[in-house]
Amino acid sequence: ESHYSYFHFYTFPYTLKSYDNITNNFPGGLFDYVHTISLHDERPFESDFFLRIALSFPSMTSLTVINQQPQKNDNQYLSIIKYPHLKVLNLIEANDDYVEQFLVDNKCDLPNYVCLYAKIESLTTVTHNFTRDATRTNCSKVNYTSFDDVSSFSKDFRKYFLHVDIDM
Repeated sequence: ESHYSYFHFYTFPYTLKSYDNITNNFPGGLFDYVHTISLHDERPFESDFFLRIALSFPSMTSLTVINQQPQKNDNQYLSIIKYPHLKVLNLIEANDDYVEQFLVDNKCDLPNYVCLYAKIESLTTVTHNFTRDATRTNCSKVNYTSFDDVSSFSKDFRKYFLHVDIDM
């Protein structure tokens, strides 16, 4: 575990289009102009943190999560988190818990036509080999994925990701 700190200094109103390396220490606020977000921490992000992010960045179109630590709390009783303008979701460097955070329909409501970047192993695990009903709705909203090894797809993949066009 490395020891480092990130500091963010900004003026109000914050007019930059991106906000990088947000950690668990993010205090919240309203950042209307920010479209591109990256989250990075060595401590786990919990569901309430993602709610704070969604409320703080209402115009967010791109989100990258970099965190290999599993979540500690399974907050099943929080509100469904909505990301109405999200177009790109990068979970390549995220623990499977974060893939689940965004794909399970009682935790997150993704908009239609999201580009999803995730490891095929993570998707296979979280979706129970593309048969889990709780992830079917959000996966059907994905219109692009990027994978290195298309031969590893199950036969249910096409039924699950309805709008993804991948030559197999």
